[in-house]
Amino acid sequence: MPVAKVRGVDIVYDIIGDRGPFIAIQPGGRRGGVSVRSLGEKLAGAGNRVVVYDRRNTGASGVAIDGEAENDEWADDLHELLRQLDALPAFVGGSSSGCRLAMGLALRRPTDVRGLLLWRVTGGAYAAKHLTNQYYTSHIEAAQQGGMAAVFRLDHWTEIGAINPKARDALMAMDPQDFIARMTRWRTSFLAGTEYPVIGLSPAQLRGMTMPACIAPGSDPVHPRGAGEAAHRLLPNAELHQVVTDDHPDIDAAFADWDKKEGLLAATFIDFIRRQRR
Repeated sequence: MPVAKVRGVDIVYDIIGDRGPFIAIQPGGRRGGVSVRSLGEKLAGAGNRVVVYDRRNTGASGVAIDGEAENDEWADDLHELLRQLDALPAFVGGSSSGCRLAMGLALRRPTDVRGLLLWRVTGGAYAAKHLTNQYYTSHIEAAQQGGMAAVFRLDHWTEIGAINPKARDALMAMDPQDFIARMTRWRTSFLAGTEYPVIGLSPAQLRGMTMPACIAPGSDPVHPRGAGEAAHRLLPNAELHQVVTDDHPDIDAAFADWDKKEGLLAATFIDFIRRQRR
């Protein structure tokens, strides 16, 4: 796939489709773009151009633990990638962390975003505790206990290393104390937004985002239905679609349900985009 140099980092991307408005979508967690490729193909089949890519520190893209907040780094990367592709403004969306990225870009650079495509919005005390540990505390503790070799043994980095051998070299070249300091900054930034109904964005920030938004609430403890409903109430120009109707206490079961409903999710977004274009 093509590689763009974005803010000093190699970003691997692809554009699915050759006509129509641009859409950029991101998966949840620190997953690579392959996780949303199937959805992207469905959206492209309806006459759109869909940008799927590996964010920094995911998939085959480069490694860079920089800045004050992980989500802000991702949002700035996406702006620059879409600028280089002459794809602005675009419909921007994502699931979970990808959803936070999309809203973060809309907050920081509202003229970049024609509309938001949001599914599995994150919120609540359980999500705050679970994600803080998953994304940050586990990495800090690994570096404290065994240096960068221990960090690389974490599942995420082991998977990255299998895809991108350069990632191991980049990670192992970091000083453990510097890595801990950077991850601690990211954790502090993440925790600052966990008390809000939608993690990472205050109600006032959401009320100020006036672009159209299409929201499909989540169905598990990390992505509770109430978080998506809160986003719908707070975003001034949002519509709500219950794509997955059953709640699941187990996240894996919820993922399986979402996989089954991918066609409905795609159809919901396609209809939304068509109406916004008219």
